[in-house]
Amino acid sequence: MSKEFLGRGWKFPIEVDESTGRIKQSEHEDDIAEAIRIIIWTGKGERLMRPDFGCGIDRYLFESNDDTTLRLIEAEVEEAIRMWEPRVHEIEVQAERDANDEEKLLIHVKYEVRSTNNLFNQVYPFYLYEGSN
Repeated sequence: MSKEFLGRGWKFPIEVDESTGRIKQSEHEDDIAEAIRIIIWTGKGERLMRPDFGCGIDRYLFESNDDTTLRLIEAEVEEAIRMWEPRVHEIEVQAERDANDEEKLLIHVKYEVRSTNNLFNQVYPFYLYEGSN
């Protein structure tokens, strides 16, 4: 079964294919995973032509590492993915403290690709105090 309908885009971060001199492409489920990563790490207002694009988790830098912050981050991430990535549904987001680093949260994102019903899980580290390891 062809997955062409899932799309193709520039690989992120942008890389040049040394053999062809062209921008490397990301396809299918990899393209979706990269799109979600871009959504999460782009702050609202960061893109001039689309000021509402992205996720506002950067505003939680320097917040306390408590349950309220975790729930707010979960809601922010889930809302952004629902808004900006139409190729997925059944989105679940869970933020938890990293057992080895009190300044780091782990944001677990689980989603299903609409057209294939394939399930995927991604984990994104988020440092509450910028500049941590």
